[in-house]
Amino acid sequence: MAVKILIKRKVPADKARNMIPLFRKMRALATNQPGYISGETMKRLDAADEFMVISTWQTSEDWEKWLKSPDREAIQSQIDALLGGKTVYEVYHYGFSE
Repeated sequence: MAVKILIKRKVPADKARNMIPLFRKMRALATNQPGYISGETMKRLDAADEFMVISTWQTSEDWEKWLKSPDREAIQSQIDALLGGKTVYEVYHYGFSE
């Protein structure tokens, strides 16, 4: 069953220039992963430092493999170091089944 992953980050204005290449690199690597369907990055209108990435994966297992991959973890550690905090992940699936 397809899943949507919501990835939320606070990016202060003075860090945004350094974050953009990391976001692009992460997306480029993700698109080559088994099970990756799509992704989009959004900036919150009423809170300019908040960003959300919504990615769609064929299964939660595909997402978990990507989440734990060394390539992703290397970029994520750079993101966390730059932002001084952890990224928040939320996993949702379609429908009302349990």
